[in-house]
Amino acid sequence: MKRYIALLRGINISGKNKLGMTELKKECEKLGFMEVVTYLNSGNIIFSSPIEATEDLSFKIKVMIQQVFGLAIPVYVLLQEELQELLAYAPDWWGSENKASYDNLIFILPPLSYEELYAEIGAPHEAYEKIYAYKNTVFWSFSRKDYQKTNWWSKTATSIVKDRLTIRTANTVRKIAVK
Repeated sequence: MKRYIALLRGINISGKNKLGMTELKKECEKLGFMEVVTYLNSGNIIFSSPIEATEDLSFKIKVMIQQVFGLAIPVYVLLQEELQELLAYAPDWWGSENKASYDNLIFILPPLSYEELYAEIGAPHEAYEKIYAYKNTVFWSFSRKDYQKTNWWSKTATSIVKDRLTIRTANTVRKIAVK
């Protein structure tokens, strides 16, 4: 049995798409998932399952959320070992202890590609932010004090591709990679 991570996009933000993690955990267990753990209130589910197709798992979770909670939420599932591999390829500047920098990992939800994301958002503002694409993710860091000057900050939340991304901080990614 393999360990998976489900990332839900856009829940419990500013009072929108409210979804309790205790109830979500119970519903995931009803789907037959084992060793279910949620992390934070932002939609991180870690679980074990005999189902091996991540697309099937994403679909099952998405349908359950729609039926039980009445929410149409994008769901991205990956193997926990895939997340650990991603972290092994993180650039040196990402995820450091530098408190002046804010480090995120952008997960690109299929069928969106990095090329389409980049075409929509454009190049990062080099003075304030850095990006590094690896597989279906983008390591993204920016200056905390200058976040409003970045090119990617507002565009990841307002562009036409915003619903095909889910973003987690470096700290969150590291925690869910080992739960």
